[in-house]
Amino acid sequence: MRRSRGPAAALALALAGSGAVVGLGLVPRAAAVTPPVAFTADALPTWQPNGVVWALAEAGGTVFVGGTFSAVRPPAGAAGSERPAVNFAALDAATGAPTSCTLSFTIGSGTATVRALTLSPDKKTLYAGGYFGAVNGTPVSSVAAIDVATCTVKSSFRPAFAATVRAIAVAGDTVYAGGDFLTVAGQPRRRFAAVAAADGALRPFRADADEPGRAVEVTPDGKNVLLGGDFFTVNGTDTHALAVVDATSGALTKSYAGFIETNSVVKDIATDATGFYTANEGTGGGVFDGRIALDLAGFGQRWRDTCLGATQAVLPYQNVLYSASHAHDCSSVGEFPDGRRHHLLAQPTASTGKLGWAPDTDDGIGEGIGPRVMTVGSKAGAQYLWVGGEFTTVNGAAQQSLTRFSSTNDTGAPTVPLASAAAFRPGEVQVRWRTSLDLDDSALTYRIYRNGSATPVGTVTADSLFFKRPQASWTDTTAQAGQSYTYRVTATDAAGNVSAPSAPASVTVPVSAEAYPSQVRADGAQLYWRYDDPVLPYAADSSAAGDQAGVHQGAPALRQSPGAVGGASTAIGFNGTDGHVHGDRRQTVGGTYSIETWFKTGTTRGGKLIGFGNQQVNGSSQYDKHVYMTDDGRLVYGVYTGATRTIITAAAYNDDKWHHVVATQGPGGMTLYVDGAQKGTLAVTTHENFSGYWRTGFDGLGGWPDRPASEHWAGRLDETAVYPTVLSAAQVQNHFTLASAPADSVVRITAAEDTYANAGAPDANYGTSGSLAVRGSSLYASYLRFDLPAAPAGQVLKSAALSVKTSTMAGAGTTDTVSVVPVTGAWSEGGTTYDNRPGTGTAALGAFPGIPDGSAVHTVGLDTAAVAGALGGSYGLALTATGTDALWLWSSEAAANEGTPQLRLTFGAP
Repeated sequence: MRRSRGPAAALALALAGSGAVVGLGLVPRAAAVTPPVAFTADALPTWQPNGVVWALAEAGGTVFVGGTFSAVRPPAGAAGSERPAVNFAALDAATGAPTSCTLSFTIGSGTATVRALTLSPDKKTLYAGGYFGAVNGTPVSSVAAIDVATCTVKSSFRPAFAATVRAIAVAGDTVYAGGDFLTVAGQPRRRFAAVAAADGALRPFRADADEPGRAVEVTPDGKNVLLGGDFFTVNGTDTHALAVVDATSGALTKSYAGFIETNSVVKDIATDATGFYTANEGTGGGVFDGRIALDLAGFGQRWRDTCLGATQAVLPYQNVLYSASHAHDCSSVGEFPDGRRHHLLAQPTASTGKLGWAPDTDDGIGEGIGPRVMTVGSKAGAQYLWVGGEFTTVNGAAQQSLTRFSSTNDTGAPTVPLASAAAFRPGEVQVRWRTSLDLDDSALTYRIYRNGSATPVGTVTADSLFFKRPQASWTDTTAQAGQSYTYRVTATDAAGNVSAPSAPASVTVPVSAEAYPSQVRADGAQLYWRYDDPVLPYAADSSAAGDQAGVHQGAPALRQSPGAVGGASTAIGFNGTDGHVHGDRRQTVGGTYSIETWFKTGTTRGGKLIGFGNQQVNGSSQYDKHVYMTDDGRLVYGVYTGATRTIITAAAYNDDKWHHVVATQGPGGMTLYVDGAQKGTLAVTTHENFSGYWRTGFDGLGGWPDRPASEHWAGRLDETAVYPTVLSAAQVQNHFTLASAPADSVVRITAAEDTYANAGAPDANYGTSGSLAVRGSSLYASYLRFDLPAAPAGQVLKSAALSVKTSTMAGAGTTDTVSVVPVTGAWSEGGTTYDNRPGTGTAALGAFPGIPDGSAVHTVGLDTAAVAGALGGSYGLALTATGTDALWLWSSEAAANEGTPQLRLTFGAP
């Protein structure tokens, strides 16, 4: 059916607050989405039918809706009450509310329905097709003409179609129709016919098909008609589902025998200035469910999108093809694998790659297809993409069968980034996050904030799509060794909508390089999951590139301690039932690679530790380059070359101890190492070549030797890494050895006593106060006491740092320098006043060079030698300043202090 295409929208960049609400009125001009997308993904309030919408058309700011329904009602929460609307409604394009035009499409017996709507070239006449016998009581026969100005039936237009009409197109003085009919006005016309636009008189056009017609479109030059449907022949010539015929005679111009799979059909056709596009639906296995773009010059294929998911409608608009389907598997075009359904997509008219526009519906009622039809309406300088079908929700909110999206007023903020931070060596923190999702913006700007500051310390721009949310990262090279930092990340779209900040990600910068992770990174890991992240569903990539995050499925147990590597690093726990982690980046694996992980289990049901598969969430249908455990605890490393090729250990490793496994393949063949020792080789240099994802904890194992009882792993994993090279035996041994090397230990000590002195109340005691205060004039000074441990045997103090947290009161921060000095006199929390405050040393152990407003933890390094001299005893510190800008902190008694004031001591080998 012909689509109404309004003038191009001029999208202006502006800032829109994320809390804006759009009512049932004209939306204001607003901001851009990521080009070339022309519409936001924010659904506007729209009156909704109580059935299925099959057809849409637009003229003069009014959108005409046809389908199978009996009433329309206001959107949820809007004023108004349900109104009768028998298979037809006319709604204002800009407000979504009914106009005064009301028509009832009825039939004497059976169920009437409107399946097609289109406008005459001058937009003065609306043509409707379907299965009906009267419009507002005027007799018709499945096709009617409506005067747009008066909303009345044109009784002079009286074609007689003997069955359902499913598609209509108009060009010049001719109306073309497709459907189920075999005769028109008593004359043979099988599935397709043409009648005069003025009175419905039958034209000599003959394009007889053997099965129903579902789509009709006229080429822009008016010379040819594009036909789509279920057919296998047109005018006796083989051409399945698609054909091009002469606009006057119906003779074949272009046939498409073998072009579309025999179990697939064409549901819709739409054109633009250079091409035409088909929406395709299949039934059974080996179907074609996607979209085809064909050039008008020669009618040959431009591209083919082979996503699975029953495409119902296509709409080219401003060089973007919008489509309605329930796409669930686009792995054949290098995109998302089989999984949940996505109902609205956009891609360039020149290629198959998806764009960053993905509002969504559910499958809904009826056949459970979801959206079925689209059109663009224009009013007051804004354009509106209308979508109809059989859905019952839009973007998760209740809305039945009809919705719309505007070229203006992008108000939806991106989702909140999931952030973490890691430091592997002095002077460097890797802040990384899973990129956010914004349904109409793929290019987002991320801002990184440190220690509660309102000013970002870094800005990163990164792309993400609903099916591809790679990790982004930023490295803080100003971080000081021995200090702790807290980072938060926000995401901003093209319209200026800002997400809420991520949860704080805290990290302590080591005073010396951590041996194990530093070596993994130095050896070139391109994926490195340490499993130290505290929140689902994100497994951060700690590789140097930092762009291959993992996604948790089934809520595995996080931060299991102790991990495989010495120090504070933790592991992940899988229950053997439904947990696993999959990579978020689809890729292919070259002929040279290494996979590495640590594992600990007592399972007797085996399972997949690590491998490569073509699915993310579901079990893969292609899987190899994997290591799995048999029921009796042996390890199997295997690749698929047309047959399974494996190395199997003789020993069992299900002894509830940590073990290290590395599997490599390259020009020298396959090698398996366990706990640093080679366990077997195989002269196989190839594997199955497919696009997929790295996975841990679960994937398919059907057809593999000694297949375990469970494909899900029950146990712990740690330090998973993938390399694009073959690790040497020496490198493997080095990794195994470094994991047990002595690691720095960190001790965190909360203040045993704290209070402050106030010159304005010289005899007052603040030992039970929830706050601490520091100011030079008039004086506030705060006092802290810590009970320090002795250094562990064989270790020395390597660093010391003090952490405090500003309170939530306005202006709690300070622009003054706050010094940390030793307390030299006696004092107690319950007895200290300004008049009897203890003496302090003059040499500062450390200093905060000002602290910004906003409740946040702040850390300063202290003189290590001075603190080391006090180990094993009680140690007093004072916070002092010389200026007039007061600093207010939470004391240890405050519920919001998060363990502050806190002294952090790092011990390690001399």
